[in-house]
This record gives sequence, C-alpha cells and structure tokens, in this order.
Amino acid sequence: MMIKTPSRLHMTLIDLNGSYGRFDGGVGLTLANPHFILKSEETEKGITIGFDDNITNPEIFDECITKISNSAERVINHFNIESGFHFQVKQAYFPHSGLGSGTQISLATGKLICEHIGQNILSPNLGAIVGRGGTSGIGTFSFDLGGFIADGGHSSKEKSTFLPSSASGARPPHLIGQYDFPEDWNILIALPSADNSVTGNKEVNIFQHYCPVPKSEVEQVSHVVFMNLIPYLLEHDIENFGASIDMIQTRGFKKIEVSLQPPKLVNLMNFMRDNGAYGVGMSSFGPVTYTVYDKSNKDIVKATEEYLDGDGIVITTKAQNHGYELTK
Repeated sequence: MMIKTPSRLHMTLIDLNGSYGRFDGGVGLTLANPHFILKSEETEKGITIGFDDNITNPEIFDECITKISNSAERVINHFNIESGFHFQVKQAYFPHSGLGSGTQISLATGKLICEHIGQNILSPNLGAIVGRGGTSGIGTFSFDLGGFIADGGHSSKEKSTFLPSSASGARPPHLIGQYDFPEDWNILIALPSADNSVTGNKEVNIFQHYCPVPKSEVEQVSHVVFMNLIPYLLEHDIENFGASIDMIQTRGFKKIEVSLQPPKLVNLMNFMRDNGAYGVGMSSFGPVTYTVYDKSNKDIVKATEEYLDGDGIVITTKAQNHGYELTK
C-alpha cells in the first residue's frame, strides 16, 4: 500500500492575542509539489523503516525516522494493534522549511496503518492521535482535502496559552472553509540557504515571549484575511490577492516571524517584490518564501533564480485541490 501526500504553505496564524476567547486560527494553501510518498507492508511485529536511494539528506532521514516511529507507535497503541509494519520512504522533502513535512509524514504513517486494519478515519481525528494540529489545522486539512484552507483555531476552553503545534495538546481545529485555488495561477517557492530553522524549545520560547500580540493587529489580520485575501481569491483577482499577502507580512504574529529572519531572507522577499511579484509571503517561520504569478509576470521566476544564483532552491508549482492519494 502506498500514499502520496502534498506539501503546504502556512500563510498566517490569525489570533495570537486571545482576548476574544479564541486562539490561533489560520489560512494556508496545499501544494502539488514537493510531495511525500510512503509505502507500507504489514509484518509480524515491530516497526522498520527503509529509504529509496534517491533520498540522501541526513535531515530528511532523521525527521522521517522520528515522525514515522512516533506516529506508528501512537496509532498502534490507540487501536491495540498486535502486528507490526515496515515503511519505505519513496519521496520526501526538506524538513523545518515551512512546507509542513512533519504533519504530512505523521498523518501518512497513521493513515496507512488505519487502512491496513480497515479503520476509516478523518484527518482531524487522526491528527489528534498522532499529536498534530494543536495550533494550526492547515496541514491536517491539506492532507485530507487540499486547496486553500481556513481553520477556526481553538476555544479558550480547549487551549489556554500560546504554543506551537509541536508542544500543544489541543485537538486539531475545525474547518471554516476549503476553496479550490485557480488552476491558471502559478506558485513560486524560493528556499534560500539559511540556517534559521525554528523548532523545539526555540519555537516554544518565541510563542511565549512575543504573545499576546496587540489586539489591534489581530483585528487587522482578521479583516485582511476574510475581507481581502479570500474574497480576492474567489473573484480570481491575482494582483489584489498578492497585495493581501503583502499586508499580512506586516501585522500580527506573521510580523514577528518575519522580523526574526536574517537579512538574507528579508532581502530576497524585497527583491521579489521589486521585480514584479504581486505579493511575497513567508510560510510559517520560513525559510520558504512564496509568491503567486501568472503569464503577465512570469519573469519573476528567472529573476529569482538569478538573484539566488545557486544559493538556494527555486520551485515552480501549482496548488493541489485534493488531498492525499492512496494506492492499494
């Protein structure tokens, strides 16, 4: 059995103030590429993990081994499964980059085990079992549904402090909306070589130190997301959709995330804006930056490649308007 899952852009968290009685909330976009492919076989006992020869990055090895092992153990214990499983990683992408690899690996592992035992389960419930989605639901709903995602965050009854998903025990949030992304809009991902990954205690400390963010900025982010970004998406207005992405970078928690980046990344974002990008965002804590483009400003791809000049990765892709693909 084999599963192919997408990656995702996390555009912003909405409310890291909490005074209205809710935390988190967010919007993001499912990507067709890069993607994660995992194959599984049921065995007598234990968990074993292999990798295809095309996977050579030590960080990918480490993340896959950790996430597959932990997720498999959680699902096996939850359903009291007596058999074991062998997993073969066929395709994977860079961890701690802003593309949501950890959630996709964890959900893919859990989904394969559930399929083996005939257990049909939706990703929010699966996310709760494998410990994902405690802050953002973008990766969870991208896994199941694809497209452009808006989630409603957590009630203060469910979550009472500011924590990233990796450290939060909250259940995945509810879905507010899922929208198909225009097929004629392209997505440019620029991943500069930068050692600025934010994980573990470092990520927890940032949430605890900088939150709550000002209430007025939370209100602005909410307005930009629900009165600009999503309506312009539905109206197929790529220029104003891009302008809304720019507005998000200077407000709320996203402003904090951008402010913590090295000059190299901020300079890249400014370069892309100055050379024809409709708007430039940073996914999660980066270092992935992104923009949407069409045939009118396709030169932004070549300009970004020349700017990085091999000191990073440039990917052109499309949105994926469906979730995982399972092959039995």
